[in-house]
Amino acid sequence: MKRRNFLSTSVFAGTWSLLAPHASAIGANGKLRVAVVGVKGRGSSHINAIKSHPRATLAALCDIDPAQLASKQKALAKDNIKVETFSDYRKLCESKDIDAITIATCNHTHTLIALTAAANGKHVYVEKPVSHNIWEGRKLADGQRDYGVIISHGFQRRSETCWEEAFAWLKEGHLGKLTLARGFCYKPRKSIGKVSEAQKAPEGVDYDVWSGPRKVMPIMRKQFHYDWHWQSPYGNGDLGNQGPHQLDVCRWALGDPMQLPERALSLGGRFGYDDDGDTANTQILYLDAKPAPILFEVRGLPAKGLDWKEGMDKYKGVNIGNVIEYEGGTLTGGHGAGCVVKDKDGKEIKKFKGRQDHIHNWVDACFSGKQRALHGAENGHLSAALAHYGTHSLNLGKATDPEEINAALKDNAPVAEAFARMSEHLAANGLKNINPRLGVPLTIDPKTEKFVGNFADKANALDREHYRDEFKLPNA
Repeated sequence: MKRRNFLSTSVFAGTWSLLAPHASAIGANGKLRVAVVGVKGRGSSHINAIKSHPRATLAALCDIDPAQLASKQKALAKDNIKVETFSDYRKLCESKDIDAITIATCNHTHTLIALTAAANGKHVYVEKPVSHNIWEGRKLADGQRDYGVIISHGFQRRSETCWEEAFAWLKEGHLGKLTLARGFCYKPRKSIGKVSEAQKAPEGVDYDVWSGPRKVMPIMRKQFHYDWHWQSPYGNGDLGNQGPHQLDVCRWALGDPMQLPERALSLGGRFGYDDDGDTANTQILYLDAKPAPILFEVRGLPAKGLDWKEGMDKYKGVNIGNVIEYEGGTLTGGHGAGCVVKDKDGKEIKKFKGRQDHIHNWVDACFSGKQRALHGAENGHLSAALAHYGTHSLNLGKATDPEEINAALKDNAPVAEAFARMSEHLAANGLKNINPRLGVPLTIDPKTEKFVGNFADKANALDREHYRDEFKLPNA
């Protein structure tokens, strides 16, 4: 069978969702008129993807930084592409000249902008993580259903056909049962530095709109753009930055369960430097999922000596990717369009390659009014929520002596083994006598997606962040 036919008829093809009537109209010229929100960094990839689709038109750009808007507008003009510009996403979402938007803004505004667009009948493509917490991720998933628009997520593995074919093949039982889904983010993250006083936003930046739902707080970081990733009111650290990609693959390996696992535990911390970041650069997340647990590891420090020239550690050849363990071997792949099945001895059995353009798939869905479930907001929400789950566990924990941690992990061999390797890694960087933060074990009700049992009140409070009145979610 041809690849596209195989994928559309496979057990992973999922369901199709039809659009509400008000969301199905496309621009008068028969092209999808798209606006890109957040044009720096990842937004540049969005711009190129829209430009390259024959049935899409790049109609507008939106950013709180006028310098970024002017730069992109000038570059597009060289290609004879004229775009309208907006500094406030709310004005953009009200425009009758826009059919759809893509979002590559800061994490704390992903869901807010997506739902504002959806409430105005716009189709949406939103980068990972699609949410900043579990609660708003659920609002996003519900919003796709309630507003009747296409909402797609930035988990690109879902359009790398190699992974889909591999999971379909493994579902036939070639390696036996799934035993453990591992994910890794061993990615270099240097210190963001430490400022002695509040900084000014770049000239012309609308910091009020940038802050969005959060309180307008002093800017305590040298680099305004990007380094917000490591400050928890806005970013989610690498567990919620890179992690959702590989956690998404873990969920896929489990068969895409459409509910969250009931229990989670995390441990780690921010080690090796004292800076303005407050998210972990070293972390382990364990999810007691069915039919097999998920184990995810974050390492932001180099292999040894706090020397970035030494490169990063790897686990069975992987530094950013997955090692999915089965009774008879593994499925291994990095952050790209390729994965390999190996037997217990590490011998290659089968290799899978291939990809589709993820944003192009979204554009096609906007025209057809149909979307595969694996590309929808529900899947995006559940994968992002796994990271948020771990963040809450860690934040509610406390610095703990390693001997106490080992005692607490005595009945959990996978986490104990991961902690031993983590300790060796810290020691290799000269970080001895470290007391990592041992997170609290959390339990969630998969039906309500609210925490229950011990620590429930504190965990639920963490998950419901501050939302200023003028930046509340439309369906809250």
